[in-house]
Amino acid sequence: MSNVNVGNSSEQEMWKGALIPSLVVTLLCVGGSIAIKKGPGAWGSLLASLIVVLFFSVHLGISAISKNLDPIATMALAMFSYFAKVMVMGAFLLIITKFTSPATVSRPAFAITALAITAAWLAGEIRAFLKLKLALPLPSRSEK
Repeated sequence: MSNVNVGNSSEQEMWKGALIPSLVVTLLCVGGSIAIKKGPGAWGSLLASLIVVLFFSVHLGISAISKNLDPIATMALAMFSYFAKVMVMGAFLLIITKFTSPATVSRPAFAITALAITAAWLAGEIRAFLKLKLALPLPSRSEK
């Protein structure tokens, strides 16, 4: 019997591989933020975890959508999604800083949680990618 999971795509495997460590780190950060900063720490950590998981999930979704596109379309889609994520992230951070007080949403808890979950997500995604057994086609050698 083979260990290959035929029903899941590589993006799904990478998403699951990244989501699990991210959720563990989220729980640790939210718990630590509650212990240190109470309610504002919890809100800061929860907002950061939502944003990081959402943005990295969008990246894997774009990867799944562009899997069968030609390289130029894939690059255009990747650049558009990157630009859109930067703009939305900037808008979201502006909204948080302008319309919430530090007494409601802890900025240090937000920053520390976002960095910790980003590191956990990337480590989990890399680990899941390395576990995949992908057969990448090599270009044929043309003899001249």
